[in-house]
This record gives sequence, structure tokens and C-alpha cells, in this order.
Amino acid sequence: MPARHLPRYEAQPSDAAQFDAWADPSRKRTGSGEQAPAADQRWSAPPGRPLGYRASTSSQGTPTTGPARPGFGDSAAQQNPRQEQPAAETSVPNQPAGYPAGQQNPQIGQEHPGSPANQPLGPNPYGPGANPGQHGAGQAGHQPGGFPANQGPYVGNGAGQPQPYGAPPQYGNPAAGQGNPPPSLDNVPVRRVQKAPGSGWRRAVHHMSGGAINPGMSAEERRLQELVARIRQPVRGDYRIAVLSLKGGVGKTTTTMNLGSIFASIRGDRVIAVDANPDFGTLSQRVPLQTRSTVRDLLLDEQIERYSDVRRHTSQATSRLEVLASERDPAASEAFSEDEYRAVARILQRFYNIILTDCGTGLMHSAMAGVLDLAHSLVLISSSAIDGARSAAATLDWLSLHGHDHLVRNAVVVINLPRPGSPNVGIQQLREYFLARCRAVHIIPFDQHLAEGAEIDLSRLHKTTKRALVELAATVADDFTTDHRRYRG
Repeated sequence: MPARHLPRYEAQPSDAAQFDAWADPSRKRTGSGEQAPAADQRWSAPPGRPLGYRASTSSQGTPTTGPARPGFGDSAAQQNPRQEQPAAETSVPNQPAGYPAGQQNPQIGQEHPGSPANQPLGPNPYGPGANPGQHGAGQAGHQPGGFPANQGPYVGNGAGQPQPYGAPPQYGNPAAGQGNPPPSLDNVPVRRVQKAPGSGWRRAVHHMSGGAINPGMSAEERRLQELVARIRQPVRGDYRIAVLSLKGGVGKTTTTMNLGSIFASIRGDRVIAVDANPDFGTLSQRVPLQTRSTVRDLLLDEQIERYSDVRRHTSQATSRLEVLASERDPAASEAFSEDEYRAVARILQRFYNIILTDCGTGLMHSAMAGVLDLAHSLVLISSSAIDGARSAAATLDWLSLHGHDHLVRNAVVVINLPRPGSPNVGIQQLREYFLARCRAVHIIPFDQHLAEGAEIDLSRLHKTTKRALVELAATVADDFTTDHRRYRG
């Protein structure tokens, strides 16, 4: 199939002259006799010509057509139209080349499309009263950057509205303050990962599925978490607990160690147990012995300024419970008086949050008055035997008669079972009797590890015994938030 050839367009001299007449209104169109177009048609291209089409004359005098390209046959005057203007004529700002003098561009003074009228002026970047032309600005009537004199640059304020230059930026949704509450991070939904079960068939399923199946914690585990949260309640200042019993051999020292170990292992603060037994106390035998210091050595130390100074006189168990031993000489331990106990308490309450005191078996020895006067809570120890229960009841009676009725009402009674199996005495009846006079009653089952009478390790306790001790500590910790400042101490 033969190729088709389109006719080639050749520019005619009349076309160049006609376009020159459009570009310069002062000239007449050649060959037609028509006058210059109106002002609103001066910047439109002639029919069939693109915007920017320009006619020029070659060096031989032959008119040529095509887009204006400087340096390709154009004369210097044509490349720089401003040099063609007479010297007497003054240039008008924003006046295009080739426009007659004395006539202003109709586009000057018009508002830019899309910009609001009468915008506030921005601050003068060169200071008040300064001339922009002195700082290297452009032509008169223009600000630096090419912006008109009556307008400055505009920036967005986040809502699609222009903002004057120099004004403080506005962020966010402006409609948030118009009766609508501002957004808050508290309303951001968070999907928390469910805690893995720790025991039983739930743990086996979670382990075998590689964590894909999580049955969640059992009711027992959730109950244990609640107890731990109660134990970790904050303490205002220091909290002093007195552990006592009128009859010996009922587990008073063992209960002091167990309760203090639970507090020290679950809580993150410092817990200490003080042996205030004047008859050769055995509290220090339940922890690894780290020092030979006693309460008397602490009182004789005149350089107690920080926690490390007190730590030199204490021994620490595996549960982080610290123990301050009593005097080992029975002849000298009688000198531990009420004033000396108060002095020890003043030192310890500066560095410890919970202070447990292992009292002696009697109520009439010299240090007992100071122990009861400074105590916030009382833990009364009893056995499941009838004689042990009667001794505990007598202790409550003595306290009520000697001005410590508030300790009786707030006391927690602990009944230690001396042997495994069911006791011969009705435990439920004993519980009901003490509940009528005290705040709570707890039953601690028999444990082989506690029956050894040696160092106590919580990891070696039976799970039922440990659970009973955790419940005891949670009950005592419920009183941490009580304000005890109305009592002396």
C-alpha cells in the first residue's frame, strides 16, 4: 500500500504580519484594514496558533514563523524586547514586553483565583519602615519571594483554609472546640494479650498448641492474683505488726517468719523482723546467719545514717526478709527495756516499710509495753488445742483491760494445726468464737518443712500451706490503707 503524504504547511508572509498586529496593538493589520482588537482579546492567540507563537524576520528580510527561540536567527532587540522601548517611557510593574506605554495591563490589580480578598498583611521581614528594595528585593510593588505588595504567602492550617504569613500556625480540627470534646488517648482501643495459664490442663493445652490456644487462667489463678494485688497495697510510712502469744510452743516464731517471708517475696519494698523475745529468742535460727550483730549492737552504733549502715546488723533469708536478732545471753537480755525498743523502732522505721516484732511469751516483760504501744496491727497465735485457745482468749482479755482494745478489734487470729489430719477439736467452733472478737481468723495446716524448726524456704512448702499463708498476708495487708495516726506511735 503506498504511503500517504500529508500536505506540508508553509508559513505565509501575511500570517506573520497578522500575528504581529495581534502582538502590537499600535500596528495595523496588513492587507485587511482591520483595527487593533479589544483589550480583552490582546492576549489570546490567533486562530490555529498555539500560545507563544511568534513571527520574526530573518536576516534576509524574509518573515519566518514558529515558536520564539532565542539565539536561533533572532536579533538582539527581539530577544530582549525591553531594549526596543524608548528611553522616555517608564516601565509599569508587571507590564509585559511589547505592551504600549501609558496603558496598564488589565490583569494587574485583579485578585488571584481562589484567594480571599482583603487578607491581613503579614509582618515586614525587614523591620518596620524598611524598604524592600534596599535589601535586594525585586521590582517596586513586590515583596521578596515574588509575592504582590498587598498579599503575603499563605500556608495551610490543617483545615483547608489559608493562613497569613507570620500568624501563629493552627493545627488540628477547628471544629473540635465547637461543642465537641477533644480527642483523647484514653479512648484508643487496646487489645491486651491474655496471660498464659500456669498449671493444670489449661497449661498443657497452651503448651501443646504452641500458644495458639490459650484457655486463659482458671478461677483459682485469678483468685491468687487478687490476693497478690492486696498484698502489694502501698503503705503510708511504715507499718508495724506485733506477733504474740501467751503460751509457748504454738508456732509464734514460725508464723513471724512465714508472714514476713510472704511480704518480702511478693512486695518490692523492705521488710524486717525483730526478735524482741527476752528469753533467748530463736528467730535468727530460721535464716542463714550472716552477722553476729544483735539489737544491742544496733543501738550502740552511732553512725547509722543510711540503709547500708543498718544492713550490717541484719541477716537476710532467701525471700529477702531481713532479721534483727536478739541478745543471745539470757542474763543480759533482760536489760532490753521499753526505751531501747522504742529507739530500735525509730531507727528501723526510717529504712523499712513493714516491721514485724516477734514478742516474748509473757505480757509483763519490760519491752512489751513499747511493742503494744507502737503496733498498728496484732497477730495472735493459738493452737487447735483447748488450752491454746484459752490462752489466746486470755490474751485478748488482758489487752482490752489495759487500753489496747483497738488492737483486739483489729487483730488477726492464727490457728496452727500441730499434726496432719483432722484435729480432735472443732475448728469451726473456734473460728466462730474468735471472729466474734477479732477481725479475721486463719487456719494454717501442718507442714513437714515447718515442723523441722530450721531455716524456712518458701519453695519447700506445700502448696496448700503456702496458699494459706498468702491469704493470711492479704488479710493483714487490708489494713495498710487505714490511718493509724490517731494512735500513739
